[in-house]
Parts: sequence; C-alpha cells; structure tokens
Amino acid sequence: MTVAQEQLAFDEPECSPESAVIGSRRAILLVFLPFAAGYYLSYLYRTINALIAAQLTASMPLGASDLGLLTAVYFLAFAAVQLPIGVALDRYGPRRVQGALLLAAAVGAALFGSAHGVGALIVGRALIGFGVAGALIAGLKALALWFPKERLPFFNGCFVMLGALGAVTATAPAEELVDAIGWRGLFALLAVATCGCAAVILVLSPKDARSSLRAQHGFASLRLIYGDRRFWRLAPLSTFCISTAWSLQGLWAATWLADVERLEHPAIVRHLLVMALALCAGAFLFGIAADRLRRLGVRTEVVLAAVGLAFTAALLTLVLRLPVSSYVVWAALASVGAATVLSYAILIEYFPSEIAGQANAALNLFHIGGAFVLQYAIGLVVNAWSSTNAHYPPAAYETAVGIIICFQITALAWFVGAERLIFYIRLPRSKPSPTRLPKKNWLSTKEARTDFIDAGLLF
Repeated sequence: MTVAQEQLAFDEPECSPESAVIGSRRAILLVFLPFAAGYYLSYLYRTINALIAAQLTASMPLGASDLGLLTAVYFLAFAAVQLPIGVALDRYGPRRVQGALLLAAAVGAALFGSAHGVGALIVGRALIGFGVAGALIAGLKALALWFPKERLPFFNGCFVMLGALGAVTATAPAEELVDAIGWRGLFALLAVATCGCAAVILVLSPKDARSSLRAQHGFASLRLIYGDRRFWRLAPLSTFCISTAWSLQGLWAATWLADVERLEHPAIVRHLLVMALALCAGAFLFGIAADRLRRLGVRTEVVLAAVGLAFTAALLTLVLRLPVSSYVVWAALASVGAATVLSYAILIEYFPSEIAGQANAALNLFHIGGAFVLQYAIGLVVNAWSSTNAHYPPAAYETAVGIIICFQITALAWFVGAERLIFYIRLPRSKPSPTRLPKKNWLSTKEARTDFIDAGLLF
C-alpha cells in the first residue's frame, strides 16, 4: 500500500459501504443492543458480590481480606488482558473478539456457581473477569465503526446506561432470584444467558470489512498512545474517580452500610438499588451533557473536572458524616462510575477511530487495575481492625476512604494544572516510527503541538 493509499484508508468516512447500516434500525438491533447486552452482563457480574456477600461468607469461612480478594480478582484478570484485547479489537473487529470472550465468561460463571472452596471461587471469578474484559471497549469500538462520530458521546452514554442496568439487576431483582434458586442457581442462569449473548454477537452482528487495514499497527500504536502527554493528564483523575466508584459499589458500599450505618439487609438492598439507578442516570446525563456542552464550546475536560470535584465532596461528606441523606451521598458516588462516558469522549478527540480499541483499552487498564488495587486495599485496611460479630468499626472504613480522598485531591490538582506544567517542561521527542499513523493525527507534529498548547492555555 502506498502512502497515498494508506492516507485514504485512514481518512475513509465512517459511513463506508460496508457500514451502510449506520443510523438505521438494523444498526440498533445488530450492533448497539447485542453489545449493550454484553456490557449489561459485565456490570451484573461486577456488582453481584455486594449482594451475595452474606451468602458467600455463610457458605465458607471468608474474612474481609478474603472477600476483598475474591471480588477484586475479577478486576485483576480484567486488567491483565486489556491491552491485548485492544490490539485484537483493532485487528479482528469487535464481533469475533467479544463473542469469543463471552464464551469464556460463561465457563467462569458455571465454575463459580459450582465451587465449594475459595480456590475454585477465585478461578471462576477470574475467568468471568477475563471473559467480560472486552465488554466496554468492544462496544465502544463497535459504536465508533458503525455510528456517526459526532454523535458518539450520546450513543456512548446510552450504551453505558443500558449496561449499567446490570447493576440495577444485581440488587432487588437478583435478591428475588437468590431467594428462589440460591446464589448457585443464579450463576447457572447467568452462564446460560452469557452463552446466548455470545451466540447472538457471533452470528448476527456485522463484520468490519476494514479491520485488515489496521492490522499493521498492532502494539506499536500503544507506544504512541502512552507517549501522548494528554493521556497522562487524563488518566489519574479518570482512574481515581471511576475505580473508586466501582470499588465501593461492587462490594464495600454494602459493608459500610451494614457496619458504619448499622442498616438491616432490606435497607442495604434499597441503597444498592438507588446506587444502580443513579449509575444509569449518570451515564445518560453525562452523555447528553458532553454532547450539548461541546456544541456550546465547553470542552469535555471541563465537565470531567467538575465531576471529579463533586466526587471528592461526596467522599468527604461520607467520611465526615455530614447531615446529608445517605441515599443522596451513595447515589452521587455511584453515578461517577459512569464517568467513562466523559473519559472516552475525550479520548476520541485525541486519537483516530482506527485505533479506538487500543486507546480505550489503554485507559481502561487504569480503570480496572485501579479498581482491583482499591478494592483489595480497602479490605486490607479494614482488616487491620478487629471485628465484633462479623462487624468492623467505623474508623476502619473511614480510614480507608480517607486515604483514597488524599489521592483523589492530588489527581484532581494534576488534571487542572498538568497542561500548563507540560507547557513549561519540554519532554524528549520520540523518534519517527514506520508504523506511525498519518501525521495529522499525532501530537508529534508541529500543528498538533500548537493546538495542544492553545488548548492548555484556554483551560
């Protein structure tokens, strides 16, 4: 392929012949809904342990650190394969990658549901994490391929909102199922549903005919993504906001409500339901806000900074026990888990859609890895206190969240001031690479660097 041909390949409009379904009902039915169903299952798996924690500890001896590790290993396996999945998505397309991964998740769910020891539970949970590791980035990649780029913040918001319904299901609806068929029966049902979703994606979703044009970039593009200064400005704040929200909603919110606020199980389930609904609403509202404000000239980075500030305030309200309804505080915290809508809307401005899978995976690695570290670390901090009748003292949880607040404030300060700092610190330029994408897309060009500096001065 000549340079001119390569340029044309990457400048190809989103509405190519093979993507003629864009904007039609067929695009919604064959692309949006199947991938949203996969993300729905991912969210359900992520948060279900908060609901069944009591049943798990009753089935086998599990301490706070054991429960934290068992739940967090999902994120560890999830994070370990993010970068390879990102490369695979850009090379083979989201249809084949997501379909194959969901089959692995179905196997993990079946193993988890039939486990009778901690080791088997961990292996099953890890397989689930591996199998749903591509649910978000595969869906975002599919949307980037088959829907208009200028409407992606809106469609991304709707996608995350529908996926977050999995967190809603992991509250009162799942409670009814657990009461009826037990947590083992629930996981057997999830295994069947996950297998069915994989089949729909593999059989019905359209094939991306342009994936072969992107295969030549592979892992080389990751070096360019991680070498982009704007990425390192975004990653810390995005990570601490989203990873903390996921860690709390996925496990520690339930134990905080039980040990600190001394709520009974029905009240805890109601709180989890409100949090899940807030997560769905947050995804939808963040998508609309980013879409509308960008039309008014307000950068999405500004919206993310405001969300980070509000999240810090909610954490302080929680720790200081200010006179605010716990439903309001926990709903605010949970809604920030949907800030991925803002983060990935920012990334689509930094990198071309041809490597959207790798760019999203590069950031999602921090989100998921951060959730694993935080979820397990909270367990270690809490476990440093002695429990009384399986309840830990409020000081244990307040100390753990207080540490997170310190990191959150640091990340927010870096995000606000990083662009001006980078303007004064000249980092070494990377040498040209034969695998580099067209120059106009990258910060290494004179024009792009000028745009970056101008943007920094405006923020």
